[in-house]
Amino acid sequence: MNPVVRTAAGMPRARASHIGVRPTRRVSIVLLAVAVLAACALSLVNLHDIAAPHLWIRGLLHPDPRELRTVIIHDSWMPRIGVAWLAGAMLGLAGTIFQQVLRNPIAEPMTLGVSSGAQLALTLATLYAPAWLAGATQTTALAGAACAAVLVFGLAWRSDLTPTTVAVAGMVVSLFCGSVTVALQLIHAPYLRAVFIWGGGSLVQQDWTVVAALGPQCVVGAVLAWLLLLPMVLLGLDDTNAQNLGFSVRRARVASLALAVLLAGMVVGAVGVIGFIGLAAPAIARWTGARRLGARLVASALCGAVLVWLTDQIVQLASGALGDLVPAGAVTALLGAPVMLLTVSRMRRENGTRLAHALFDPGGHDTPSDPSARYAPARVLGLALALLAGAVVCALMLGYTGHGIVDAARHASAHATVGHWHWATRDGDARIVLWRVPRVVGALASGAMLAIAGVLMQRVTANPLASPEMLGVSGGAALGMVVLMICAADATASVRLIASAAGAFAILAALGYTASRTRFAPEHVVLTGISISALSQAIVAVVIASGGERAVALLSWLSGSTYSITRTDAATAAFIGVALCATTPLLHRWLTILPLGDAHARGLGVNVGRARLAVLSLVALATASATLIVGPLSFVGLTAPHFARLAGARRPVEQLTLAAIAGAIVMVFADWLGREWLMPRELPAGLVATLIGAPYLMGLLARRR
Repeated sequence: MNPVVRTAAGMPRARASHIGVRPTRRVSIVLLAVAVLAACALSLVNLHDIAAPHLWIRGLLHPDPRELRTVIIHDSWMPRIGVAWLAGAMLGLAGTIFQQVLRNPIAEPMTLGVSSGAQLALTLATLYAPAWLAGATQTTALAGAACAAVLVFGLAWRSDLTPTTVAVAGMVVSLFCGSVTVALQLIHAPYLRAVFIWGGGSLVQQDWTVVAALGPQCVVGAVLAWLLLLPMVLLGLDDTNAQNLGFSVRRARVASLALAVLLAGMVVGAVGVIGFIGLAAPAIARWTGARRLGARLVASALCGAVLVWLTDQIVQLASGALGDLVPAGAVTALLGAPVMLLTVSRMRRENGTRLAHALFDPGGHDTPSDPSARYAPARVLGLALALLAGAVVCALMLGYTGHGIVDAARHASAHATVGHWHWATRDGDARIVLWRVPRVVGALASGAMLAIAGVLMQRVTANPLASPEMLGVSGGAALGMVVLMICAADATASVRLIASAAGAFAILAALGYTASRTRFAPEHVVLTGISISALSQAIVAVVIASGGERAVALLSWLSGSTYSITRTDAATAAFIGVALCATTPLLHRWLTILPLGDAHARGLGVNVGRARLAVLSLVALATASATLIVGPLSFVGLTAPHFARLAGARRPVEQLTLAAIAGAIVMVFADWLGREWLMPRELPAGLVATLIGAPYLMGLLARRR
């Protein structure tokens, strides 16, 4: 047992054991020193690529307008390093404040949706109010960041801002803002290409303007953080203890969070989104031995500056391999996501278990194994099948066209079509229906498979917020597909399925390994899944940011496009979907017992390891097959099981059947809406489903206590 000491506030605190602490601290300090030396060395290497050494002093101090290389050193190379330092320091400060105030070791601008909100505001302003960006870029970004932060904290406020609730709310808001941004990019691709690259965190500079803006802002932010030091220390305690000391918890929390949002919004407005520095810098600061908040603020700012500086120099050195336009912010996420995964794995189970009750409501109406609610199978199933039939008929027959699709395409150049709703009932419309059949079948099968995967994951983890999208399984399938597209763009359908399934299996294996250390505690499963999803998304973002036609096609596919589905793809998806629907009822006993916990399951004679492996194998296959058609984001795997529960389905077979139908309805409707909403433009079905599912999940979170 570790001895107990008293903090300055009089609260008990366990003394950390020195076993294993000092070596970790020494290793962390050595690695940080190595990072500083590496950043210095790479900076000199990149400087040498710009100009010969005899021009360095002149470029640094007195650039000669007649010598272009000295001007580049003074007005591009030096400001770029300065911006990297300032942006990293501000993000490190923001991340530390978020983590201290929320008592959440994975809170930072990216996980809280602040960066995505700022980027969405800048995208909207670029399209619809470009005059606002003239001298007000940071103000616009700050407004978007503030709106996203208010939404996240509003969703988690009733749950007392517990770490898991805040993380899930931040992820949902981030995905929703990101989906809207992607939709705008697909619609206005020629106009938002530069915004997309800049929004990824580009540190390219042409003068000292950004440095002059961020410098005073960083100083003011540091001063305000120092003035709020004592309130933030008290916020790190339990709210009840802080209030007993006569402290206004809510006022201090709002002021501190406002400062963190301000710092993050200013960085996004100046250089775009730089991913996960606000998470990695505070974590590294803690590993180096900074325990008190004041020391962590200073150390986090320094670590953030070093991380961004080193990453940017690596990007410059590897620009030939990655592409000249790869933004540094996309690459920093590759560093931050593993840190997030390591941090989650070190969170203590006893804290997380208490936090899960506020979000997951064990034993309540959302518990998968609760059989108390009345359920009328024939009536509910008949209504669901009727809705599915209606959705399929509308998707095949109803369209918003002028003279039919063929005539509309013929007259598009002359802008002669007049839009109206059109039923494909004429003889010439038969080919239109046949053209729509593969994508409708593919959407239907994908929605059903994602719904089945969602039900299986929720039952095997006893977590009503588990789904392929939330736990990173869809992202893993997408990652496998991205790797295949890089290595062999013309791979066959079977090879694509194998690659996607391998990616999903890899994510499930990592998720299972880390979650088993906490006995599949629901909150750890979610946080681990979010971490893994962030890592896969970061890798995909780097590939997309490299540019080219492949990046545009990949962006469209990742959004959930169905308009490239062939008859073979549709037939394969339908076959796998039918096979899954026929297989899952055989798992009825496991799906009934596993939500009760490992101890109960073993007591009833269930081999828990074998059962989980079998169920998760079906999840990987279903997710991979669906991801190939509708992309990694749709939220169908999360929302469809909840629709089934709301209808009264509690038993495994009943919930699987109704959820599969609900998922098929949502995806077919999303495909039809994306096809007809902005005719002749199209929005991918997965993207439309995300825009539908994210608000539903926000409502679900808002009702939690």
